[in-house]
Amino acid sequence: MASPVSDIREERRGAVAWITFDRPAARNSFTKAMYADLRELCGRLAADDAVRVVVFQGRGDDAFVAGSDIASVGEIRTREDAQAYEAHVEATLGAVERLPKPTIALIRGVAAGGGAALALVCDIRVAAENARFGVPIARTVGNTLSLLNVARMVEVLGPATTKELLFTAELVDAPEAHRRGAVSAVLPLAEIERYVSDLAGSLAANAPLTLRTSKLAVLASLDARRAALGPGNEIVELAYLSEDFREGTTAFLEKRKPVWKGR
Repeated sequence: MASPVSDIREERRGAVAWITFDRPAARNSFTKAMYADLRELCGRLAADDAVRVVVFQGRGDDAFVAGSDIASVGEIRTREDAQAYEAHVEATLGAVERLPKPTIALIRGVAAGGGAALALVCDIRVAAENARFGVPIARTVGNTLSLLNVARMVEVLGPATTKELLFTAELVDAPEAHRRGAVSAVLPLAEIERYVSDLAGSLAANAPLTLRTSKLAVLASLDARRAALGPGNEIVELAYLSEDFREGTTAFLEKRKPVWKGR
């Protein structure tokens, strides 16, 4: 069935909810409305005991989620705008991360920027052979990830790989993502949906309370490590209030290479 939310579709396959980001013309990039809609959907899925596992995927073969919609990001003008936008995004990523049941990201094509962050808050990531993964913002729009999202990258990938991906702004292919621990398996495009369906079915057959308490225990461990981070507002503001960010978003929309000034 289709969910009532815009650009996000929900299908039930037994005890597994399949959530599809349905904006293929924009490579499934997330608008502000989509972040809000996904957060609301996660609330409903969390409360539905008939759902044992949740699978997230993008429509089509070209992208899981190519990032946040640049038009939405480009609306940021003030310190309050920057903090509000990051809080809006984080509320959704946190809702996905804390769903009280296993989540799987089925990644075809690009998972970049906000799409990479969304994949990282899923419990298991499975990639098609055409998948590419990374955070290219240092060469595209000149913004930054939140402190918490950088911490999530470090938790999964380690500090060295995190810095390399952020500094080079390159997308790594599926085998390299697998080698670095970003995904647990790489499948041919024609086989990935069956693989994920079988995986989700096997998880759904396990004891739901054991799955839930296991996830809660892992999150408690992560929360203890993250407690000292603080909000990191100054990091977000340094990038979002800069001339470079304004130049980056303008250049992106004008389809030209940005000219960075470091201020």
